[in-house]
Amino acid sequence: MKLEIGNFYVRDVVFGDKTAYQNGVLTIDKEEAIRVVCEDEHITDVDIVIAKPGDRVRITPVKEAIEPRCKVSGGVLFPGALNKLIPAGTGRTHALKGSCVLAVGKRWGGFQDGLIDMSGPGAKQTMFSQLINICLVADTDEEFERHEQQKKNRALRWAGMRLAEYIGNCVRDLEPEEVETYELPPLAQRSEDLQQLPGVVYVLQLQSQMLEEGYNALVYGWDANHMLPTLMHPNELLDGAVISGSFMPSSSKISTYQHVNNATIKRLLREHGKTINFLGVIVSNLNVQLEEKVRSALFVRQLATSLGAQGAIVCEEGYGNPDADFIAVINELEDAGIKVVGITNECTGRDGRSQPLVDLSEKADAIVSTGNVSQLLRLPPMEKVIGDLEALARDGNSGGWEGCVKQDGSIEMENNGMFCSDANTGDYYKTVVEY
Repeated sequence: MKLEIGNFYVRDVVFGDKTAYQNGVLTIDKEEAIRVVCEDEHITDVDIVIAKPGDRVRITPVKEAIEPRCKVSGGVLFPGALNKLIPAGTGRTHALKGSCVLAVGKRWGGFQDGLIDMSGPGAKQTMFSQLINICLVADTDEEFERHEQQKKNRALRWAGMRLAEYIGNCVRDLEPEEVETYELPPLAQRSEDLQQLPGVVYVLQLQSQMLEEGYNALVYGWDANHMLPTLMHPNELLDGAVISGSFMPSSSKISTYQHVNNATIKRLLREHGKTINFLGVIVSNLNVQLEEKVRSALFVRQLATSLGAQGAIVCEEGYGNPDADFIAVINELEDAGIKVVGITNECTGRDGRSQPLVDLSEKADAIVSTGNVSQLLRLPPMEKVIGDLEALARDGNSGGWEGCVKQDGSIEMENNGMFCSDANTGDYYKTVVEY
């Protein structure tokens, strides 16, 4: 399976008469882009705003992030969700690097939504402050969930994908500045020299705790709550087979942007044939009932041992209830003789002294911490707000509370509500120091 990703490096985004890319400048026809967004009749009020690194801008409530892309050959973008259900991971995909489409609520937020500061101390909390963000700011007629703490945000999330594809299509026929090639041969066709290297699997535990459809991560459009752990080619994930859900506290969320740019997968592919034999990605889920947790852990173990894995990296999307699934998988793999490194964030309280995970095990002795969801942040006001700042305090945001937004526009919040702040897929610049 061979995937080529042609990269176009965006250095500026402006509005103009025609959506096009030239010499690092992405121009967007705003009127046409809004028509694409409004193909869904549930979108009732929409604007598109550009936010750039260093701007004194605060964006909230952010619901999703998508990289502008198009498929040139070998498939469609976001199969089974946005487009027809066909395989991902082959052919040529073009990507507008350094830019991002953000789906932002014009009025209503929720538990799962996040905040991005484009400058100041808050900018250090999320990688999305370093991108040129094309903010789709909209309201919908989804009255059934308007006052719900948990929102599916379907209309806005799908509108974001449509907008990202529309923008991405402007580079369909252009020659990219760089082409990344990802090719991982079938296991049975690998050389003896390659098989002498330690076999490693990547276990990705997708957010899938909600029993009702519409909240969980999707795999080829299929609710991850309904699946058993499945072996996937890494190219499939880098090519849009998995899209983010709408449930997880925002700092723990893996956005669709991060799924297609998964830094851990890319590093494993780079190390393949040098230091490791990368066996593939086991896409697992996070469950509610204990029996489901045990079953998934057993399936992960069986897949990993059948592949001949000697090592595994386990990535958890979320915290709290998912910690039990995370530790269960680590225990099963370690019991099978497979060495595990875990990647997760912690919930250690504002003073950092609480137990970091709901469940712990002596076998989980190599954990990469990506942050503390309870870290208290005090952030100064910004000159401009894109969206609705009051949503942070009013609508049950996981990092906000009544009174957290001050009269001068400054805020006090927990890391929980910073959009994709803890970046469990690895593309980040935080570090952890033990004193």
